[in-house]
Amino acid sequence: MRAIAEYARQMFAGAQNMAIGNWDEIRTAFHVARLGTVSAAAEALGVHHATVIRHIDALEARLGAKLFQRHARGYTATDAGRELLSVAQVADERFSQMAARIGGARDDISGDLIVTSLPGLTNLVVPAILRLLAAHPDLAVRYITDPRVFRLEYGEAHVALRVGARPQDPDNVVQPLLTENYAVYGARSYLDRHGRPSGDEDLFGHRFVGPEDTRHRAPFWRWLLDRVPPEALVFRSNDLPATAEAVVGGAGLGFMPVASAAGIDTVEQVLAPRPEWQVPVWLVTHVDLHRTAKVQAMLGAVKDVARELCANVLASGRG
Repeated sequence: MRAIAEYARQMFAGAQNMAIGNWDEIRTAFHVARLGTVSAAAEALGVHHATVIRHIDALEARLGAKLFQRHARGYTATDAGRELLSVAQVADERFSQMAARIGGARDDISGDLIVTSLPGLTNLVVPAILRLLAAHPDLAVRYITDPRVFRLEYGEAHVALRVGARPQDPDNVVQPLLTENYAVYGARSYLDRHGRPSGDEDLFGHRFVGPEDTRHRAPFWRWLLDRVPPEALVFRSNDLPATAEAVVGGAGLGFMPVASAAGIDTVEQVLAPRPEWQVPVWLVTHVDLHRTAKVQAMLGAVKDVARELCANVLASGRG
């Protein structure tokens, strides 16, 4: 086991007799261990799955040790694999961090920009990205929506939109963007058939749209799950835009962001927004990249869109 770890340490230190291809093999093994399957590692690395298998086989042959146990569900690292990969993880994180800092350090607004958020914030992010691309043709943006928290310090993203409690990482710059208000809505077609509730006490007997995860932490979903019997939830999804579409389509009553619902004439607000349903939205950047031109341009574009959405809600009188 010590020999395997020493092999990795020597290679990462830049030993002259180590071929650069060896790093590709170890990086591949790291991604297989992290993601658990060849196909997921291939997608993350942007290579064919046959390349992943070839790298693993070559590395195991070079080391004379099995790094993974193969099974029907994927790959699990052996003791030897975990020893090697503990070193590989540190190296991969440092390379990613360095690449992100180099890529973001230029003063011009060009190259790659990675933006992440929850899927429910696309109405904020996509218009901002489109404006940025129109103004800066040399820029290429990757927009990733995922519930997981991306590691800005390792270059997984340049700008992140996060919701809930204020992010606490000391290496990040955190700015409040807006507080998103939620209210209960129903499609006019649904309300014409089932009646219009005038308060909480009138919700009994109605059909509802809700989250797939009954442990969801969003305050408005917690309120709904605490008051509505499971059999009344006729449509569930882990995707907030999908639940909004279900409400608009007449499946039942459900929560929608006030800013989004303000522009939809076919829905009516059944229960007005309440402070306990509010969700704060934060802009998060890494301190090392916060002042770069393209990060600042993205922050400015998102803030502009947020201001316009808030103004539209106030003008509509639905806020």
